[in-house]
Amino acid sequence: MALKIFILNPNIVKVASAITNRALYFSRSPIPFLRDSGHIGIFKHIGMYAFRPSVLMEITKLAPSPLEKSEMLEQLRWLENGYAIDVVETNWASPAIDTPEDLKRIIGLSFIV
Repeated sequence: MALKIFILNPNIVKVASAITNRALYFSRSPIPFLRDSGHIGIFKHIGMYAFRPSVLMEITKLAPSPLEKSEMLEQLRWLENGYAIDVVETNWASPAIDTPEDLKRIIGLSFIV
């Protein structure tokens, strides 16, 4: 049941990546679509970025893109403009703060990394 809630929750961003560990797409919807009974991992996007200063200056000048506006995900602006986003799989479960309720839940908690 928890997996289904994760997959269907639009506040949890999912990422599909290539075998080269490059992001193919980010979505609030379940991706990839599981057509048959086949199994493939569905990954939660944590969203920690590192930029070279020159690239950061470039992407801050990009206009919002159609996919970004559709999903409300800034990463899609970068992908639509040809920037690559590398992804790394981790077992670390970060606390998400995507809604006011999440913020209320997380205030006062401490985390050991």
